[in-house]
Amino acid sequence: MSDLFSPVAVIIDISRSRTHPDRELLQRELNGVFAKVNELQPGVQRIEPTVGDEFQAVYGHLGHAFRATLLARLFLPEQIDCRFGLGSGEIKIVGHSVVGAVQDGSAWWSAREAINEARKREYSKLGFVRTWFRVAEGLGGAALESSDRAIGEAAVNAYLLTRDHIINTMSTRTRRLFRGQLLGETQQSLAREEGITQSAVSQNLAKSGANALFASELLLLGSAQ
Repeated sequence: MSDLFSPVAVIIDISRSRTHPDRELLQRELNGVFAKVNELQPGVQRIEPTVGDEFQAVYGHLGHAFRATLLARLFLPEQIDCRFGLGSGEIKIVGHSVVGAVQDGSAWWSAREAINEARKREYSKLGFVRTWFRVAEGLGGAALESSDRAIGEAAVNAYLLTRDHIINTMSTRTRRLFRGQLLGETQQSLAREEGITQSAVSQNLAKSGANALFASELLLLGSAQ
């Protein structure tokens, strides 16, 4: 992915948060999930809680934002899901508070637009949508014309639509297997953990679409090197 799409601000909120009866437990579980993601895919700014149901992070490359948001979805407990708004643009420090730097800029505005779009689509016929991407107006100046920006944004969202759909069709076991695959575990070790055969692991990853997503992630993460 082009450096023209860097940095990337990420806003995370809880899908259908009002249906969770124990908000304190929910917050603890999310804190645990995002701590794991921060360790496995560090960002320029860690995933941290802000206000209400929201968390925020910053990544230096779109490929890193992809990996972090994918891991987050795969680590989330079965009864919890989140939305992710990814915004590419400018990030500015406009002040400081007791919790750190106060940030503003077009990347955050774009991330806000993106998460609003993800929420809108989740409550439409595309109920599987959890992730969306926006590119700020004027990003890259003459190097990134409006038509190029639109094409790049559309291509990213086409990938995210496919990714969200495949993940939503995965069973809890398949998500664990796919997560292990992403983290470099062998099919033999995954089979032992699940109490199934290596052949069953292979078939599961192939039929579920996990192998296609895994290949996509390798391409996207490789572009971030």
